[in-house]
Amino acid sequence: MSNAVEPQFLNSGKVLKGDFPFSEAVKVGNTLYLSGQVGIVPETQQIASGGIESESHQVMKNIETVLEANGYTMDNLIKCTVFLTDLAEWPAFNAVYKGYLTEGKLPARSALGVNGLALGARVEVECIASK
Repeated sequence: MSNAVEPQFLNSGKVLKGDFPFSEAVKVGNTLYLSGQVGIVPETQQIASGGIESESHQVMKNIETVLEANGYTMDNLIKCTVFLTDLAEWPAFNAVYKGYLTEGKLPARSALGVNGLALGARVEVECIASK
């Protein structure tokens, strides 16, 4: 008898509209794996204007939306990976990022520079949550 847990492939449609070759999130047991989020504004399906701060806020709001659509909160985050097209913008991203998290419940994190992101985004964040 197997104890394997079947993965659930989840798409709330609350952030990204359309037919894409990936799931918004995949749940295995109590762990939720989120696809990378860029700063797309759900209502317009365009990247938030205004630079790294605006994009970073939208990225974090999108993460929060996906988590909540699946019964999780920002406090359930355990690991995030940040992709930036310009590492000089890391301090500005961090300032926004910290505002969405509870002190003392900061997820493990990696950050790296990349030479391009989907839709011309400046920042993308993928996360894992658990409860």
